[in-house]
Amino acid sequence: MKNIKILFLVLLAFSSTRCSDVLDLKPLDRITAEDLFSDPEGTKLYMANLYYQLPMEDFTYSPKQGFNYNVQDPNNGGFVGAMLTDEALHSERGDFINNEDLRWWDSQDGKDQGYRVIRDINLLFEVIPTLNISESERDAYLGEASFLRAFCYFTLAKRYGGVPLITVAQQFDGDVEALKVPRSTEVDTWNFVLAECDVAIDKLSEDFDARRASKWSAYALKCRVALHAASIAKFGNTAPLSGIAVDQRLVGLDASLAEGYYQQAIDAAEAIMESGLFSLFRGTPANAEEATENYRAMFGDPNQTVGTEAILIKGRTLVGTDYGHNYDIWYQPAQVANGWPHPGRMNPTLDLVDKFEYYDNPGEDGTIVTTTDGQVGDYNGYNSSKEYRKFDSPLDIFEGKDARLAATVVLPGSTWKDKTIIIQAGYVAPNGVATLLSKANINVSGTVYHTYGGATPNLYSGFDPYGGNNTKTGFSFKKFMSTNPVLPQWNSSTTDWLEFRYAEVLLNYAEAVVESGLGDMATAEAALNATRRRAAHTTDIPLTVENVQRERAVELAFENKRFWDLMRRREYHVDFNNRPKYALLPVLDLRESPPKYIFIRVAAPNFNPQTFQPKDYYRPVQGIGENGLVQNPQY
Repeated sequence: MKNIKILFLVLLAFSSTRCSDVLDLKPLDRITAEDLFSDPEGTKLYMANLYYQLPMEDFTYSPKQGFNYNVQDPNNGGFVGAMLTDEALHSERGDFINNEDLRWWDSQDGKDQGYRVIRDINLLFEVIPTLNISESERDAYLGEASFLRAFCYFTLAKRYGGVPLITVAQQFDGDVEALKVPRSTEVDTWNFVLAECDVAIDKLSEDFDARRASKWSAYALKCRVALHAASIAKFGNTAPLSGIAVDQRLVGLDASLAEGYYQQAIDAAEAIMESGLFSLFRGTPANAEEATENYRAMFGDPNQTVGTEAILIKGRTLVGTDYGHNYDIWYQPAQVANGWPHPGRMNPTLDLVDKFEYYDNPGEDGTIVTTTDGQVGDYNGYNSSKEYRKFDSPLDIFEGKDARLAATVVLPGSTWKDKTIIIQAGYVAPNGVATLLSKANINVSGTVYHTYGGATPNLYSGFDPYGGNNTKTGFSFKKFMSTNPVLPQWNSSTTDWLEFRYAEVLLNYAEAVVESGLGDMATAEAALNATRRRAAHTTDIPLTVENVQRERAVELAFENKRFWDLMRRREYHVDFNNRPKYALLPVLDLRESPPKYIFIRVAAPNFNPQTFQPKDYYRPVQGIGENGLVQNPQY
């Protein structure tokens, strides 16, 4: 790998200290700022550290532990942002949002502090004018620095609202008060981020490099930022807050600002769409099977999407112990764990699976019907008086579903890594009595049947609470997973991360147009349907808010977009009001010969409903006793 991956390799020589430490201290055993930046390789080294610290919500991000968290800690359990949404739940943990989560102002362990990273970037701004380089090289560094600073302040803004806007590296001269910078208003903060994006767009070259900030990744960032701000302006009043921070406009945006932000999102998206440099990866599949493999392959190796979909990729490597990630060991079905003791933690929900359309019912949620009466709202468990639909194979109930489902989720009865994945919740005995979610067996005409589909835990991947290694929703996880055998060791996964991709830009454009009435409706509808056609849909659907949001949920699942969609659109407190998450129980019906499969829609077992508090749209500001800043509402 070139560029970012190479930069990570260079970081190994720099892992014992941080860049700001290097610039602040000048003992003989440390490199000085002059030495570092007098050599182009030193400048690359400094940039490498900034890229590494960039707060990307990628494979090593946890809302509980922060960014670049790939510590060898079995107690972490692989808890990620999808588990705070309706996308997934953790097989063992029912955690929800608390005051310590999602922080980046300051972290619990003293690292990954937002303002420390920003200070490192501000130091770069000071040094760039002094470098002995060409004007074009200087502009490139300034554009890159502006992109990095915009990315960092976006991370702060979507968590805290208005924040102190510090654009120079502060120097301590003994007066603590001189270092204190008050919070800017939320509108000024968003405008600052967008202005930084504009600087990056202006100064970065049109030459495209998917592994380093470019004009196009700056446009993609601006599109994402502007859509986020527009949504807060439009929907903020649906979750009103009060207090000093509100009175001083440190949190909240006027509804009148929405149109302007939507227009900026539209303009940024159009710049990318009209550049001619990007397209959907394998956007016109021959059939659903091909579409499934194309979508899976895109995330299995994002590098093959360079030249089509990729706008910015973050690389991973096995060098050292800190630059790989742990998705493959935490989330693979138990049957393919290859000796790793903690698989199966990511459990996609029935809530998500229901959103994938059926090809013969376009533009509607593909809610899975399990009974002959067509009712889908009964989550009370097995009812012997109901007539259940019966299937020869557990896979049959998913026939006709959007191809992306099988690329995102390991379905019961599907083949993964040359194994049939057994996800079974129980059986119905010949006398009609159901045995569910408990370990048992029964002998019917000389054949022994087990509730979980096998005699021992290594033979199945569902519902048995053994070690927390089995899904309790009826689905396991596939997106991003390597097709190679699991390496049963920490940080052994090297799948790269697609931070910005063309499909998101298309869906951002579609949302901005349909929410604002600005832009070109026909182009936005075509953008919406382009991602569906990549999934082998042949019937277009109209541009509506509901259709765009369903498509975002399906296309961008597990890319850490759903959480922020719920946040920015102020839907969390409505969707998560004593909210359970749902599971689909595959059950072997032994009243039939040969046995058939039936399915039962239930609330996920051993999982408590969750409630989102409106105050959580903003995170608590850390250190107000020392920095004197105004706290966010209700903290």
